Amino acid sequence: MSHEYKGRNSKAIHAGFDPADHKGAVSVPIYQSSTFAFPNAEEGAARFAGTSSGPIYTRLANPTVQALEDCVAQLENGCGAVATATGMAAVSTVLLSHLRSGDHLIGTHPLYGPSRGLIDKYLSRFGITATWVPAADSAALAAAVRPETRMVYVETPANPTLDLVDLAAAVKVARSARIPLAVDNTFAGPHLQRPLEQGADIVLHSMTKSLNGHADVVAGIVVARDPAALAACRDAAITFGMTMDPHQAWLVLRGIRTLGMRVERAQENAWKIARWLETHGAVAWVRYPGLKSHPQHELARKQMAGPGAVLAFELRGGVEAGRELMNGVRLITLAVSLGGVESLIEHPASMTHKGVAADEQLRQGITPGLVRLAVGCEDYEDLRTDLENALVRVEAAAETLG
Repeated sequence: MSHEYKGRNSKAIHAGFDPADHKGAVSVPIYQSSTFAFPNAEEGAARFAGTSSGPIYTRLANPTVQALEDCVAQLENGCGAVATATGMAAVSTVLLSHLRSGDHLIGTHPLYGPSRGLIDKYLSRFGITATWVPAADSAALAAAVRPETRMVYVETPANPTLDLVDLAAAVKVARSARIPLAVDNTFAGPHLQRPLEQGADIVLHSMTKSLNGHADVVAGIVVARDPAALAACRDAAITFGMTMDPHQAWLVLRGIRTLGMRVERAQENAWKIARWLETHGAVAWVRYPGLKSHPQHELARKQMAGPGAVLAFELRGGVEAGRELMNGVRLITLAVSLGGVESLIEHPASMTHKGVAADEQLRQGITPGLVRLAVGCEDYEDLRTDLENALVRVEAAAETLG
């Protein structure tokens, strides 16, 4: 693969695609075909043998999907990528390709709820065990290694508390144990963080989020540093039927072209909102990597190119205050997800992490009144006014309750 472009925005716009390969088309064509004809029997045999790179069947490979895979692989500086139907398909691909019965996984918490559920509820049925350690506790990560440990799986920034995993420390643990480090890079995305460059072995994304950025498609991707790890992931994705549809791929490619502009605009908004919320009387605390009050602020400066566009905060008044806030916003949309052009707000304890037991939520720092705000690209003053009006409602409700 040619890493022709050095700049992040240039890669997002041009990587993985040469118009000359598609009759001069400036936009990647949608190869909406389930199967592909062979010019002769010899070529068909060569393709199945792997000696020819021509397409066979879309579940196995598709030119539109391959363009997306090449693009994201270059954004992450990996050897290649496997695009999947959903973000959870990407998670499943990584775990199913690298773990077998009797293996042990070390994971960090908090973690995206369905990812944790997949490991605890389903992989445990097949004899795969897991130890969960706090995202910010590198010592606990190192101490959790066993002879049967076969993977370290982390998410940074963590969903929804914005805790960070020290990637250098996690790489050291994985290298010492001679096992792969897999990183869910969804919250930061390749524009702001590239774990493979820092020593990770596998990176995965829900491309539903910032890579696509328009709340109109679900998708995932796995990027590997090593060809053997990539081949294992591709085989699992194909075998379990988790690969991507070409129209999905085209939509994500279209979104990626504006990745830098969207991420930087949303991040600027998030930074301003986080600073303002810290001064508001109705807010107990704000967690955002760009704030000096974040306990891992310096780590964020070290391993990220920017703090991102997601923040968490706790309202004085707990669950009821959070409910009033979310019912009070008008411009900001009450919905799960993140990374889009629109701002979204949600209550993790009752929504994205509902499947996590209440005591486990608290252990992970998911408090009853925690609010997650995924900031979008609207005008900052409109976002602030919307939040300010909703916070007036929160304070009025608190006074009514005494």
